[in-house]
Amino acid sequence: MSATVQEDVCNHVKVVVRVRPENQKEKDGNFSKVLQVVDKHMLVFDPKVEEVSFFHGKKVPYRDLNKRLNKDLKFVFDAVFDENSSQLEVFEHTTKIVLDGFLNGYNCTVLAYGATGAGKTHTMLGSPEDPGVMYLTMVELYNSIDRMKEEKHCALAVSYLEVYNEQIRDLLVNSGPLAVREDPQKRVLVHGLTLYQPKSAKEILQMLDYGNRNRTQHPTDVNASSSRSHAVFQIYLRQQDKTASINQNVRIAKLSLIDLAGSERACATNAKGARFREGANINRSLLALGNVINALADPKSKKQHIPYRNSKLTRLLKDSLGGNCRTIIIAAVSPSSLFYDDTYNTLKYANRAKDIKSSLKSNIVSLDSHISQYAKICEEQKKEIIMLKEKLRVHELEKASIPENRDTCQQQVEINRFRQILKCLFTNREEIRKECLKLELRLKENALKTHYQKQCHEQIEMMCSSERVDKATDKRDHRLALLKARRLQMEQRKEEELKHFEENTNWLHRVENEMRLLGQDGHIPQVNCFVFP
Repeated sequence: MSATVQEDVCNHVKVVVRVRPENQKEKDGNFSKVLQVVDKHMLVFDPKVEEVSFFHGKKVPYRDLNKRLNKDLKFVFDAVFDENSSQLEVFEHTTKIVLDGFLNGYNCTVLAYGATGAGKTHTMLGSPEDPGVMYLTMVELYNSIDRMKEEKHCALAVSYLEVYNEQIRDLLVNSGPLAVREDPQKRVLVHGLTLYQPKSAKEILQMLDYGNRNRTQHPTDVNASSSRSHAVFQIYLRQQDKTASINQNVRIAKLSLIDLAGSERACATNAKGARFREGANINRSLLALGNVINALADPKSKKQHIPYRNSKLTRLLKDSLGGNCRTIIIAAVSPSSLFYDDTYNTLKYANRAKDIKSSLKSNIVSLDSHISQYAKICEEQKKEIIMLKEKLRVHELEKASIPENRDTCQQQVEINRFRQILKCLFTNREEIRKECLKLELRLKENALKTHYQKQCHEQIEMMCSSERVDKATDKRDHRLALLKARRLQMEQRKEEELKHFEENTNWLHRVENEMRLLGQDGHIPQVNCFVFP
């Protein structure tokens, strides 16, 4: 097994802001709005309001010194969603964008950040009537897997955990606190976390509902259903081509959907006792997250220590923020002046997170088959050829059963022509694959013979006289030179066979396109000649 080397791609953390509608408390209190959405990328925090006199409609020349001066700060983000935005609109501009990268083997993370009561849980989880980003992501992911099931084997697994009072709990199984570990590849793992393999998006929704019922929630003066823990929902996807081959490339990727607990002020929530300790732990982990964001956004971050270990939350988010991951942060804010400081702090951190850069590489692992598996690979390839021929036969029968106003004789001629072409192509394809397997076998034998010659010479050097060693050295060099020449010749032949295989595949695509044209209007472009390698 060997990891395929991929070129690193520089990527910025994408940050979007969602402004929730005012709740009933804010409407009844006649609070002013401190956010003005300018367009899909810009908003103004605490905008200026021109003061005019009552009678003449002119601007007052002197400002009241007892009145606070408006900040009038302009923020630009990758996307800004106003109070009327829907869950589907947020999904299409956030998670749906990174799903293609996830299917191509890139790690991805979407996390919701903001103060308590800002709408993070509604954005990520939603409700049965209006599902959030997590459920919409799984529906789109299963649809994508269904579209490529003819070409790839896909294995999907999910986990759901929470970080409560600096302890990690599995939300899908009643278990005790779990420990965080790092493996030799510097990946962060949760020891003892259970993985489930759901069959459909509906089953995922049931898991999310079950996990949310186990999640720690308590009412406060700010939010009647305040989440007191950080929830992390992770999806693991393993993809492998169905076509049997000596060298198989396997894509392994992780998608993390995170609903952070909201930062809160004790004076606003009136928290006491256990709720106060919960709020202190939430603020401590979010403060550690803020310090990590500040350190990563600093241009000198490569030269300084990043404090990931200050909190369990930041250790879990190590890959998402500073590692090999494509990250989107959804900053949830309230438009009301009641949450003036919370909204301002959220926008500051969101604006800071835009400067974080990460190096992306696709997680592709190359699996080299053992020589004992070659016979099995040949059998799988034969089965694939039989399956393709059967599909072609069924396709021809279906086309023949559809009544069409065409010249049946001409259609039969075209079908026979395609049959002969495909028969030649598949025969040629099978011969190429057999030749490739023979060359692989000879290359393995060549490598073993080379190793054997070197081992034998080492034994002669230890046991024989110098004269005999000199004679043995000449023979060894001669044999190694012959083996090397044969190896180079076989590698050249293998490259030629692979080129022939690629040309064969191109011809198959060409024939497929012609058959599609036949199904549309009955006209086949005339092919001058078919040349098979």
